Amino acid sequence: MVLLVYQKKTACYCPRQIRLFNFRRSLMSIQYTTKVEDGTLFVHASGFDESLDEVQTYAMGVLTASQQHGVNRVLCDETDLEYRLGTFDTYQAGEFLSKHVPAVTKVAIVCNPRHLSDAQFFEDVVVNRGLTFRLFVDRETAMSWLFEPQASLDA
Repeated sequence: MVLLVYQKKTACYCPRQIRLFNFRRSLMSIQYTTKVEDGTLFVHASGFDESLDEVQTYAMGVLTASQQHGVNRVLCDETDLEYRLGTFDTYQAGEFLSKHVPAVTKVAIVCNPRHLSDAQFFEDVVVNRGLTFRLFVDRETAMSWLFEPQASLDA
């Protein structure tokens, strides 16, 4: 195990597992915490997205956490996250996410209403690429959608 220091923050690189794990998950302008309850990964993100690379790192961190815990439902509370990406970077972030998130994963994002336009564009990008993904402005509606049974493909 090798300890890395990046912008005065400590991280751990485990060569056997080939991943960078951030102890505080705050190496970037997006800070987030995760917890698992009832087979669902709950994420709370805050700060701001400063670059496409940063958003991709955040997305992969959430994906890695969901895979480590064996869950296929994710609720990201991003009401404290400021969206700063431009339209093209938002499009590329959606393409990136749709290539890496398994089709069996159901993702709900709760965003701040003032970022609704950007979030809806992102939602369109990922849904058009086959993800089970919905955007919400309130947590209760997001939870209801996340826990409703998915329609069978045989129906």
